[in-house]
Amino acid sequence: MVRKWLWANGYRYRLHRKDLPGKPDIVLPKYRAVIFVHGCFWHRHGCTFTTTPDTRRDFWYTKFEENVARDKRNIKYLLEQYWRVMVIWECSLIGKNAAPEQVVVELTDFLNSETCFTETGDIKRRLI
Repeated sequence: MVRKWLWANGYRYRLHRKDLPGKPDIVLPKYRAVIFVHGCFWHRHGCTFTTTPDTRRDFWYTKFEENVARDKRNIKYLLEQYWRVMVIWECSLIGKNAAPEQVVVELTDFLNSETCFTETGDIKRRLI
């Protein structure tokens, strides 16, 4: 959905550049910007999609803690390399409280500003 909107509106991008920390989902070199589209379950957003399986809870807690730590580390490295970072949370695109129109506004604002870091959704994580 995000890639389709970007392309239709003239934004050219690359996918999953391996030379950047975290292999961002979308890289816009012209804007020196990267976009991560994070699943709320795997990246622990804190919304209603952020459930924890009932079995093997220790395994899952460890897995989720590692995912969040890796996300923070990758975002920190990208910012240190003067990349601008946007995180788009899954719940802002799908589900009963989704507001894809708002994501488009926030994405446009991000690309046309000097903002270093932003994220979508009602819940703001401490990713930096």
